Amino acid sequence: MSNDQHLKQSVLDELNWEPSVNSAHIGVTASDGVITFTGNAGTYSEKHAAETAALRVKDVRGVAEEIEVKFPFDVKHGDAEIAEAALHRLARGSSVPKDAVKVTVNDGWLTLTGDVGWHFQKDAAAGSVRTLWGVSGVPNQVAIKPRPNAGDIKADIMSALTRPWFKPERVDVTALNGKVNNWSERAIAGTTAWAAPGVSAVVNDIRVSQARAHLCLKCEKPRPKDRGS
Repeated sequence: MSNDQHLKQSVLDELNWEPSVNSAHIGVTASDGVITFTGNAGTYSEKHAAETAALRVKDVRGVAEEIEVKFPFDVKHGDAEIAEAALHRLARGSSVPKDAVKVTVNDGWLTLTGDVGWHFQKDAAAGSVRTLWGVSGVPNQVAIKPRPNAGDIKADIMSALTRPWFKPERVDVTALNGKVNNWSERAIAGTTAWAAPGVSAVVNDIRVSQARAHLCLKCEKPRPKDRGS
């Protein structure tokens, strides 16, 4: 069995193991460590869960998503209803500052905008609305307020990377460059950088030494009329 065939089977096994994903409607191909999904999902949260499951598999370096969200015929939620439900979810959440995030809904695509202080708050905003019925996608355009002293931020990240579970000498924190042994180490470096106070953007160009292609490919294709958003 070739490496691509073995990786494809591993991803299929992971999708079958993930209870929130109906793998019967999802097609999987593998090429040089990049997984491409096709088919359809019943909700946007299921589509997102499929991507997350694939990234848990060893040697997966990226995921290209071409899954279409298809709702049951009895699910009819207009944009106004989705927007109202999203605002209610955001208001109830404890991780997102009150009134910090705004929503715009266009044909089921729920766009988040606004400003927060931390990356986890940006993620929490998307997570809170991802499971709403009628949502086809969640473009997350929430910005993170920067802290002016970039030198302090770099020192904070380097200090965090010196903990026992990671070897920071292989990574340049200026733009997260260098090489690591696997996807998990690359993800740890990115997560650690995002956790530093004041970080507003992380460019993760770290390469996995076992592979020769670019690593982080997350492609969620919006509808043509959404490409300008």
